[in-house]
Amino acid sequence: MKRLENKVALITGGSSGIGLATAQDFIREGAQVIITGRSQQPLQKALTLLDGKAQALVSDAGNFEDLYTLSQKVKTYTPSLDILFVNAGIGKFAPIEQVDEAHFDEQFLVNVKGLYFTVQQLLPLMNAGGSIILNASVVHEIGTPGASVYSATKAAVISLAKTLAAELLPRKIRVNVVSPGLTQTNFFANTGLSAEQIEGFASQMLAQIPLQRLGDASEIAKAVTFLASDESSYIVGEEIKVDGGMTTL
Repeated sequence: MKRLENKVALITGGSSGIGLATAQDFIREGAQVIITGRSQQPLQKALTLLDGKAQALVSDAGNFEDLYTLSQKVKTYTPSLDILFVNAGIGKFAPIEQVDEAHFDEQFLVNVKGLYFTVQQLLPLMNAGGSIILNASVVHEIGTPGASVYSATKAAVISLAKTLAAELLPRKIRVNVVSPGLTQTNFFANTGLSAEQIEGFASQMLAQIPLQRLGDASEIAKAVTFLASDESSYIVGEEIKVDGGMTTL
């Protein structure tokens, strides 16, 4: 029997990168999958890559009209969920002197407020024995110049995971976190960094990774699948780091 057989999963930010790789892994493991994304075109491309084996919903994690109607949209496909992977997020980088309120507010809106209310709005659909996985980042443990706001949002996600895990225990819903290290995705496309800055940042980070390579999105996905499955039934309120040993070695 496949690890996610007869389970229904929702992945936010599922049209690319880690979200898409996780959708692919969930489907391989037998889950019924629904992905969300900010716009229709990337979702359609993702559905093609998923061989039409998923459903897709347009929903922006930073748009509260979308968030407050998300559960109703989900109900058009399923009455309940077993797995929720809150993956949607953004990252922008700048030294503190260049950070303005828009830079600060946008990241906290999507990465923290959007994440929190995504969980809140979908909680009524979660079955007992369900699993909620939040996507953070190991950057919250590292003093990375230019990443002060982004790092703070991910530290907030770690804190929320612990408190939500304790709060949802009576409902038999587990909450855990996956924290990727530097991963080969299109993450840097919208960070506000130039190609030269991205290359410099990646080279700097690569030198700190004991495995001496970037992670692949599929490697992060396998950790999410583990947390979504019954194999992790005795794990709650934990953070699994998938970073090539960057923060531990």
